[in-house]
Amino acid sequence: MNAEILTPADSSRAEARRSQILVAAEDCFRDHGFHGASIAQISKAAGMSAGHIYHYFENKEAIIAAIVARDLDLMLTLTAELRAASDVLEALVDRAAGGVIENLDPRSAGLKLEIVAEAARNPAVAEVVRKADQRCIASLAETLRILRRANGQPDDDATITGMTEMIAAMFEGLLVRAIRNPGLDRQTVITMFQRVIRMLVTDSR
Repeated sequence: MNAEILTPADSSRAEARRSQILVAAEDCFRDHGFHGASIAQISKAAGMSAGHIYHYFENKEAIIAAIVARDLDLMLTLTAELRAASDVLEALVDRAAGGVIENLDPRSAGLKLEIVAEAARNPAVAEVVRKADQRCIASLAETLRILRRANGQPDDDATITGMTEMIAAMFEGLLVRAIRNPGLDRQTVITMFQRVIRMLVTDSR
């Protein structure tokens, strides 16, 4: 069978369709849970037939994989931008504010927690989530190693691993706080996060 050749216009339309499906699926997963959301609901929210959904995604697990991959691409782009900054530390501290706001958004948090919950009981989703996490952590570790090496600070594997896991735990903890206490003062959290990150990544011990 000859491979399907797509024109740039076709590729653009296909990408727009995929994005349309992902946005609809996010709303359905967030509002009904992974198991409560059906392909029929997603197709209705996306304004297209179920058959159209299956043309782009084999099943709901494939949709989750695409959501995770998109988020991973954003994180890899962010860490690459941090490494390219003239002052990596200040860039890291400055961009932390956006991460706090994103993770404290209840709807964003609800979706991410739903995906993690599904990963806890679905091996296929767990593999997708864990592989994405490994790549994200590795990119953050590279960023921290560059930062600390430039400042003549210890950058051994144990130190870097501890720092990356601490930063990840801090940001992921915000997802739970967003649900438990949606009215918390975001600016206060941002200020504290920036202070803790600065102290953590410049610790010379």
